[in-house]
Amino acid sequence: MADKQATREAYGQVLLELGEKYDNLVVMDADLSGSTKTGVFKKAFPDRFFNMGIAEQDLMGAAAGLASSGKIVCASTFAMFAAGRAFEVIRNSIGYTHLNVKICATHAGITVGPDGASHQTFEDLALMRTIPGMTVLNPSDGNSAKELIRQAVAFDGPCYIRLGRASVPQFYGEAPDIKIGRGNLLREGKDVTIVATGILVSSAMEAAESLKADGIDARVIDIHTLKPIDEEILIRAAEETGAVVTAEEHSVIGGLGSAAAEVLSAKAPVKMGFVGQLDTFGESGEPDELLAKYHMTAADITAKVKEVLGK
Repeated sequence: MADKQATREAYGQVLLELGEKYDNLVVMDADLSGSTKTGVFKKAFPDRFFNMGIAEQDLMGAAAGLASSGKIVCASTFAMFAAGRAFEVIRNSIGYTHLNVKICATHAGITVGPDGASHQTFEDLALMRTIPGMTVLNPSDGNSAKELIRQAVAFDGPCYIRLGRASVPQFYGEAPDIKIGRGNLLREGKDVTIVATGILVSSAMEAAESLKADGIDARVIDIHTLKPIDEEILIRAAEETGAVVTAEEHSVIGGLGSAAAEVLSAKAPVKMGFVGQLDTFGESGEPDELLAKYHMTAADITAKVKEVLGK
């Protein structure tokens, strides 16, 4: 886990590879190509890049139009403006028509940091999960982001991909065994399961190490695909460990915690705990300081596991 990379950086890199492979791949942005890292695609394939300006609804509508004419479209802006400002257009023009648009939304969660509460998106996964037929992805590191984006571009249909601003540890190799719709078992354990997504997967692994010192054997699962979610891996974990704690850089309302609870409450009820943004807005600050203040660190996961286990 020594190396670090922001998932938005990985996105920019894999776009170059995909641009060479798919001559019908089009990339669109809303005047943020330096931040979303789509500028690298623009430089290599200027005739297949469109800057739509600060007009996110227009961006998504135009993406739908290009997709309807046979293009594969990666439409990028910050998660707040993609999932928030353009939600109705995504729902009606991309989701309802099941068009081949990949919404690659960067700068999600509290780790946007100094940009503050107006840009720190905690609602995007919840919103995108509600759209019928929408695949929802939340990679945990750069290598997994590249592979999941490759797979997303390869299938026909709408997809929302959540990407981050801050550099995070790389723990998947350059050719990760990862597949859309299938959760990844990262660590075996018999006492409790930590189910994590996005940047908190590395924190979950750190928490599991800390818990080991206290005699608690924690299983860790990376749920990079929130929809369609891997029900089988969740049910098996609940049945075998008897307790589940979810961890996400997203509101505990409507995100991974809700998705896991929807499955387990119906098919394998166990005691659960939830680590995430606790129904509050964020504030401007450094990413690590904000993660600590809003209780989304390895230490917070460790504490929640102990609470759920009554220790």
